[in-house]
Amino acid sequence: MAAERKPAQSEAGLNTLAVEQSWRFEGALSNVSEAREGAAVFLHGLARMQPPTSPDAHDDVVLVVAELASNAFAYAPGPFSLHMRAVADTVQVAVADTNSAAPEARPVDLTGRGGVGWHLINTVAEQTITVPNDEGKTVYAFLAW
Repeated sequence: MAAERKPAQSEAGLNTLAVEQSWRFEGALSNVSEAREGAAVFLHGLARMQPPTSPDAHDDVVLVVAELASNAFAYAPGPFSLHMRAVADTVQVAVADTNSAAPEARPVDLTGRGGVGWHLINTVAEQTITVPNDEGKTVYAFLAW
């Protein structure tokens, strides 16, 4: 008679789903749309494996990707990368660029000159973290899925 293995207490609620994908971009304006489209495809695949818990989750993640990619294009010369990772009920968005300065909230300019993106990102994301490195920085945003 074979022994039946019962999961340890710490294993009982363990979710082993981890999905990730990375993209590298040259730093052209068209890369902002490409990053947004890549994120949408990633999320479509993720939703087939694990549906989002909120009807707005998909759009929130795509918004954050678009804003971070747009900021990388506007404020950091050269290439940038996008890395997305889903673990359990969280999507992590990481955009690395060549500017070491941390993003800062600016007053909203009603004439169309910006100031909205960082406010939106921090409103939609559960947490944001900026990590400087030798080549610039990586901005991480964590969103509910």
